[in-house]
Amino acid sequence: MASYQEPEPVPVRGVVVHHWSRREDERLLTGKGQYVADIDVPGCLDAVFVRSKVGHGLLRVVDCSAAREVPGVVGAWSAADLADLPACAHTAADLQDLPPVPHTVLAKLSSDEAVAGREWPALVKDRVRYAGEAVAVVLGEDRYRAEDGAAEVTFQVDPLPAVVTPSEAAKDATRLFEGLSNIALRGETGIPVEDEVWREAAAVVEGRYRQNLLMPTPMECRTILAVPEGDRLTIWSGHQMPHRLRRETAALLGWSQEQIRVVVPDTGGAFGGKSASFPEFVVAVFLAVELQRPVRWIEDRLESMMAATRGRGQDQRARLAADADGRLLAYELHIDADVGAYPHLGVGLPMQTAWMATGAYTTPRVHATVRSVLTNTMLTYPYRGAGRPEAVMALERCMDMMARRLGLDPAELRRRNFVPPESFPYTTPTGRTYDSGEYARALDLALETVGYDAWRAEQARRRTDPAAKPLGIGLSCYVERSGGEPGGLHEFGSIEVAADGTITARCGAASSGQSHETVFPALVAKTLGVDVQRVRLIEGDTDEQPQGLGSFASRTAQVAGAMLQHAAELVITEARQRAADLWDLPLEQVEWTDGAVHAAHDGAAAMDVSELVKATGPMRVEDRFETGMAFPFGAHVAVAEVDPELGTVELVKVVTVDDCGVQLDPEIVRAQAFGSALQGIGQALYEAIPYDDAGTPMLNSGLLDYLLPTYTEVPPIEVKDTCTPSPNSPLGAKGAGESGCIGLPAAIVNAVVDALRPADPDLLQMPLTPDVIWRAARAPKQEETR
Repeated sequence: MASYQEPEPVPVRGVVVHHWSRREDERLLTGKGQYVADIDVPGCLDAVFVRSKVGHGLLRVVDCSAAREVPGVVGAWSAADLADLPACAHTAADLQDLPPVPHTVLAKLSSDEAVAGREWPALVKDRVRYAGEAVAVVLGEDRYRAEDGAAEVTFQVDPLPAVVTPSEAAKDATRLFEGLSNIALRGETGIPVEDEVWREAAAVVEGRYRQNLLMPTPMECRTILAVPEGDRLTIWSGHQMPHRLRRETAALLGWSQEQIRVVVPDTGGAFGGKSASFPEFVVAVFLAVELQRPVRWIEDRLESMMAATRGRGQDQRARLAADADGRLLAYELHIDADVGAYPHLGVGLPMQTAWMATGAYTTPRVHATVRSVLTNTMLTYPYRGAGRPEAVMALERCMDMMARRLGLDPAELRRRNFVPPESFPYTTPTGRTYDSGEYARALDLALETVGYDAWRAEQARRRTDPAAKPLGIGLSCYVERSGGEPGGLHEFGSIEVAADGTITARCGAASSGQSHETVFPALVAKTLGVDVQRVRLIEGDTDEQPQGLGSFASRTAQVAGAMLQHAAELVITEARQRAADLWDLPLEQVEWTDGAVHAAHDGAAAMDVSELVKATGPMRVEDRFETGMAFPFGAHVAVAEVDPELGTVELVKVVTVDDCGVQLDPEIVRAQAFGSALQGIGQALYEAIPYDDAGTPMLNSGLLDYLLPTYTEVPPIEVKDTCTPSPNSPLGAKGAGESGCIGLPAAIVNAVVDALRPADPDLLQMPLTPDVIWRAARAPKQEETR
């Protein structure tokens, strides 16, 4: 299990950061949390959706008449019954504010162009394009009656050929939209590499990699409760971006944003899959307003596995060139990305893979191309790591192949090509400007922690023992982007001081399990020098905080935390100015210490901020604060033992070393790293969505078919960190929540390749199931060159 060692507190601009007791634990662990399903609203109707099990076909007829006769059913509708039902909302959020990347070309520069002619209906009108797409909705007095009604809805779908991989769909033999290509967007970054570079290089390696489609699988699935209140509407939802949900709901209804209130209660995880206005949300809101009754939809697990967003899903071709000394010369990455049946949510997401293609290395020539391709699957959307795990997998697998080709230790090849610390800020050939880093330091700590030399010695011993199980050691070094893109690196918030001494911090973020309730009040308290019990946090409520962006892209500490520290400093400035006016003193003679103002030269003139509010009136400061991009990094090592007969992989040891700059709460950061590592293990060894020929996911038994690592599959994981503060955020913090998903899968696959040494490493594609391992173990072996 992870070895948690508390680092020394780190001073940051007067704020000492360390671990604070989590405020939310007692409430959540004793069953006192309030989720959307717990909210009791009189007269609430429950929604159940009727879904197609066919992945692609023509919808001929939907008959809801029998459902309407079921006792307790209030109504049942198909798209034909709801002529005014709007299509699913979309914005340019996935493509807007593209960073100023040199040599970047996008054939389509707005989601409007990609979406035109490919609108996503809230209920299917004429053509089903993915299994799980809703053809009807039933409202009942409770969920049980609604389920009974849904069972009575009949419909017919005439099947069409389905395409479920991007490479197959890109051929356009089966088109999802008549007259339109399945390729919704083309993009590239960097400069094409000349042919002579490949011809003259001492070594060139090539690989093909499939990034398996994954499900975010939070504990709580998607939820919405729409409560009409005259000319206003309150929406309760476990959502990552409440202000976006408000904005898009207002646009759908043709209302002003002031008429919509969105509240995010306790939320059981998200991992990127709760950021959109989904078709089910559109239907629930529309019917709530039409009927003037509350409508709730709670997605169950099987429904989520059928119709919730997917992650990853890329087919990649990569090529890497190096000279005889192991210095990288060029890297090329071609991406066919599965964006699902409609290009609304993640059509621009694969550009993140292209922009991060260079990883931690000073490769002089890099070129990456992207095709975002429509397939008969549910839509692909950001999932923990969002484009960066895909970039790391392709590059790091190529690095291990190159090490074998040149007869170098994989760690040594990486050391020779790291961006050196003195080169920061460093602009990559794909246009990213890395803020800070000490990549070799992270790798060295990972190797020291795992006991690298000892494992290499054990590996060598086993290779001389025919009875021993093969052992492999896999490395992966990663760089990722956190905080968001330019144009989205800001957050809104306020701090209010009451006469009773209570300090209320408001923030435009929304927690889905990141411990905002603990970290943000403690950060404000430390900045102001007051007891943390005086500070409370309000977030996830658009009435309380009218503007905000939300929680995504590992931006909690880097962006929202910096905003709250900034607001606290504005409180100090405001308090000093008020005291100066009250005491008729120059501002420079008034100081702030431990939540109080006092005159520098008059010990008698001192006043707690609460007394100052009583004397001078209410105090509230609010602002919008912006930071720069940050680039966390790290090195992961996996030691794997493979059983060639059973096809099983046992992770004997896993070490993660991550650098997210300054950690506001090291214990929470370690928990995030540990959880993310488990999800990375899931991608490498267990998780994938299997489809049949009709485009139907074969997941009838739920999580018995879609495997997740459980407690019994958790290997010994040691979590370590280094600290390279970011100059782009006043806290020095970088994103911390996605590291294991990004770096660990490549380390695990490299370890298995290292153990089995197949002549064709492309045989080992994720997930590394027993069948994949068994076949690779019987394939021709590659001769070892080192």
